[in-house]
Amino acid sequence: MTRPVKLLLTAGEASGDRLGAGLIRALRRRLPDQTLELMGVGGRLMAAEGLESLFDMSELSVLGLFEGVRAYPRIVRRADDLAALARRSQPDLAVLIDSWGFSLRVARRLRRLTPPVFVVKYVGPQVWASRPGRARTLAGAVDHLLSTQSMDAPYYAGLGLPVTFVGNPALTMDLSGVDGARSRARLGLGPDQPLLLVLPGSRAAEVARLSEPFGAAAAQLAADIPGLSVAVVVAPTVADQVKAEVARWTVPVHLIETDADKLDIMAGCTAALAASGTVSTELALCGAPMVIGYRIGAVSYTLLKPLMRTRFVTLFNIAADREIAAERLQALCTPEELAAALRPLLTDPQLRSRQIAAQTEALGLMGLGQADPSDRAAEALIQDLRSQGVLPRA
Repeated sequence: MTRPVKLLLTAGEASGDRLGAGLIRALRRRLPDQTLELMGVGGRLMAAEGLESLFDMSELSVLGLFEGVRAYPRIVRRADDLAALARRSQPDLAVLIDSWGFSLRVARRLRRLTPPVFVVKYVGPQVWASRPGRARTLAGAVDHLLSTQSMDAPYYAGLGLPVTFVGNPALTMDLSGVDGARSRARLGLGPDQPLLLVLPGSRAAEVARLSEPFGAAAAQLAADIPGLSVAVVVAPTVADQVKAEVARWTVPVHLIETDADKLDIMAGCTAALAASGTVSTELALCGAPMVIGYRIGAVSYTLLKPLMRTRFVTLFNIAADREIAAERLQALCTPEELAAALRPLLTDPQLRSRQIAAQTEALGLMGLGQADPSDRAAEALIQDLRSQGVLPRA
């Protein structure tokens, strides 16, 4: 009997947890006779695939410069904990998913072990958007990059880091069972009743900063648009916080707490107000026109803004090189600005149709319709395991 393949996996937020779970499933499909021994940190989706997390993933969810400074001792301690786990367990390979700052600290510690662990970074820092110097930093810390964006590879040319483009996993969501009408029926809404979906984020700092302007914008719209209903997606990583914040809103809301209900409501909403992030791609796939709002700390923004290399923060806006979905960031992320951007989407069917079509076209530029990125990532890891002598060469 062959020995188990030992994998150390780390994910620090909900999107990384989804990537990790998909990767584990894809590895098992490709290695049906091989036992996988999983260790590291992840969320509930990776736990469902057999990962026993060393600590709660929410400890790694950090947003902004000052939040990072305050969290630094905890992040360092948790990176040390994972390095100690690797020293005890001697994994064959480490896969560090997203979470740039934490992943970098873990990678550097794994490099100092004897023998060092072969380290794969799954999702690189967005060097094409800001701080391209991070490409050289990453090349010195890991052995292989699994890239989810086609814009990544040129930044690593000549740095000696192998880059495998696997595609964006968000583009391969299974939408076959999604039913927008079902979500409306569940909420007691008619097919033509306006429904605003609000997604305030999956990080504590996001929810803290966005809840007030998002809630006030929803209240303004509810006062202006007859029959408007409001639903709020509750991310499991910040469920208690979101519920506490929403309880202070002046507009009644429906809470959406399961993944299946989330996709249904995305497909069934009239328009969405969302925090910047992976969720914008999910909304576009479900055919939801949206407005993007976001805030980070004022000092953090002042320091980061000169480093930005793109005009937009939403991936499909970047791919299309135009503002398909309105972005209201920082000083523009106010109830008045958000409501003004959303009101036409909620009241003009033709405008909604045009934005949905433009969003879908931009998803094509991002790679919609390509092979499953989880499968491609799994195949790349299997090749790494073979090159390290962990698995026999094909």
